[in-house]
Amino acid sequence: PELGELNSTFKLQSVELPEVKDGQLLIQPIFFSNDPAQRGWIYPNQDERRTYMKPVQAGECMKALALAKVLESKDASIAEGNFVVASCGWIEKAVVDTKDIFSLPMIPGLSPSVSLGAFGGTGLTAFFGRGFTDIAQFKEGQSIIVSAAAGATGNMVVQLAKYAFKAKKVIAIAGSAKKCEWLRTIGADVALNYKESSFKKDLQEAAPDFVDCYFDLVGGDILDACIPLVKPYGRIVACGAITGYNDTSKHVIKNWTEVITNSLTIQGFVVLHFMHRIQEALDFISLALKEGKLKIEETVVRASIEELPMIWMRLFSGENLGKLISQVADL
Repeated sequence: PELGELNSTFKLQSVELPEVKDGQLLIQPIFFSNDPAQRGWIYPNQDERRTYMKPVQAGECMKALALAKVLESKDASIAEGNFVVASCGWIEKAVVDTKDIFSLPMIPGLSPSVSLGAFGGTGLTAFFGRGFTDIAQFKEGQSIIVSAAAGATGNMVVQLAKYAFKAKKVIAIAGSAKKCEWLRTIGADVALNYKESSFKKDLQEAAPDFVDCYFDLVGGDILDACIPLVKPYGRIVACGAITGYNDTSKHVIKNWTEVITNSLTIQGFVVLHFMHRIQEALDFISLALKEGKLKIEETVVRASIEELPMIWMRLFSGENLGKLISQVADL
């Protein structure tokens, strides 16, 4: 994506909102979720038959998930002043159908923004992806490597793997010494900085007997380095590929024969396919938090509507610790 006045991917414009009808709400976004997946929603010339979400077309509002306050309600079940989660896009106010929103309870002692992170898409992704019973089919006493481990989903995977699913060993990969230090405090047995020249050697030494699962959030060279470290018949969870979102040439994999010779299973997944089980995940995460098995980390950046693209772009330079949230209004 391009930012700035010339050739900008994004354009700020004013729109007239429709009248609020029965079964609808007028909402004001307070927090916006910043997600690498949004990059995929704006690729040009996509075949919609191969996407899980309709791509954003030129001239349309950029899609984004928000925690919003209800300003006006024409649904008796939702009161004005309540908070809801809605996919309303980067907009100051929006009219939405109540069937398209989630109404979540506030959690005492936590910011409502957690509905976009630990109790939102990233937390659900960590829960269903590590599968630890679904995609990864992870079992107690097994070992796992997690890339982008200091990010929104990665840190949840690290914590749930170690404390909730009792992993024998969690190897976390991140992009700075500070992030690695933090990861060791939340459950990583080993935390490695992929920017260090010794990274691949250190990674091999961290998994001398290989691992049962690799949770991939980056693709590219790190995926290539991790494939030979997964045990025969092991599993790789393909959850993200941020390395190549802006440069597809970085998607090249050289160790693909390892997948064949070691009978590895690589499975991609999209958390939206598990939304019918959302309560199961929320109950599990709530209990983990209550039992002290989970710490919530967010990077909340106060921004104007004009600054949302710049905040979102921070994901691709790894500036955030935990979930990256944009706050555009007061609670």
